[in-house]
Amino acid sequence: MGWKECSLMDEKLKFIARLLEGEKMAPLCREFGISRKTGYKLWDRYKDMGNEALIEQKRTPYRYANKLPLQIEALILETKKEFPSWGAPKIREKIKRRYSDVRLPAISTIHAVLDRHGLVESKLRKKNYTSIHPMHLSNPIAPNELWCADYKGEFMLGNRQYCYPLTVTDHASRFLLACEALTSTNSEFAIETFSRIFKEYGLPKIIKTDNGSPFASGNSLYGLTKLSVWWLRLGIELERTEPGHPQQNGRHERMHLTLKKETTKPAGENLFQQQEKFDNFIEIFNKERPHQAIDMKYPSEIYKPSDKIYKGVEPIFYPFHDKTIQVTRCGRICEKGLKVSVSTALAGQEVGIKEVEDGIWVVTFLDYDLGYFDELNSRIEPVEDPFNKKVLPMSPV
Repeated sequence: MGWKECSLMDEKLKFIARLLEGEKMAPLCREFGISRKTGYKLWDRYKDMGNEALIEQKRTPYRYANKLPLQIEALILETKKEFPSWGAPKIREKIKRRYSDVRLPAISTIHAVLDRHGLVESKLRKKNYTSIHPMHLSNPIAPNELWCADYKGEFMLGNRQYCYPLTVTDHASRFLLACEALTSTNSEFAIETFSRIFKEYGLPKIIKTDNGSPFASGNSLYGLTKLSVWWLRLGIELERTEPGHPQQNGRHERMHLTLKKETTKPAGENLFQQQEKFDNFIEIFNKERPHQAIDMKYPSEIYKPSDKIYKGVEPIFYPFHDKTIQVTRCGRICEKGLKVSVSTALAGQEVGIKEVEDGIWVVTFLDYDLGYFDELNSRIEPVEDPFNKKVLPMSPV
């Protein structure tokens, strides 16, 4: 079976202790259910490193993408189970005294571990808490419940300039809301395009994209970007497909095949000519082309503009927080000598902070609890498990 998962650290301690007492390696490995290769590997590590060898060694950096070693997380949960009323500071101190050679995370990291395992009674979390990234991909049947956005791969125009078509469709009706011939995937160009669409058609409930720029960033808190933060400010939920799974946005990808066939062979001489091709395609696709998946109807016969009118962003208020702080241009919270890295995607945005335990603060943006920090930790620890599809992994900022 291998090491017992309930207390991996204790099992390894017992194993090493019995070796030190003179027991033989082979029968001991059989008793603990591990191979002799694993036993000798741990024994050699112990002789070289002492108790620190009991923590699983990795080739990746210790804090890569906020990935906490499973053994440390298990220790935190075991200590919490042993002392249910203790908070993160006491748990950290207890583990420190028991295992002096173990490299421990910050207090706020321990608090975040307890929170995502449901062991913290949050003073802020709402009953209808909504994650930034829904766990399951939605499949609505009503217009404007879900829009899909993507860039159809770049291609070269006749003048040897590259074109990056930004496409947006309504999931339920197949209505093609936009196909813009852009010169890059710059977020400013995307925001300008979506501003026009929102003014014409209103706002959707959710926008689904892949994890590419400018929709998401692997180097930002929860993959947030300037564009996705703007969507959140407008009350739009984010939904992202898994990397390497374009079939999760299959309807949109199928439209791209038709778009490529009918508008890029040959491509326009310049952006103006190419945009004219796209505009003609939109007209036919929406109003003249029957779609088998919607009973041979035209998308324009099903689609209706949204009831949610685009009015720009509303002011943000955090009445139940201790402070409201504007994130700096470099993506930090700066307050009386305190500097905590958040994300440059939130630069200029106001966030709320509240002390939820002695020295531990939660950071909230809109209705989303982003994570925790303490006075000794200069970055936010995530609320949700990085491997849970509710959110994206937090990368170094």
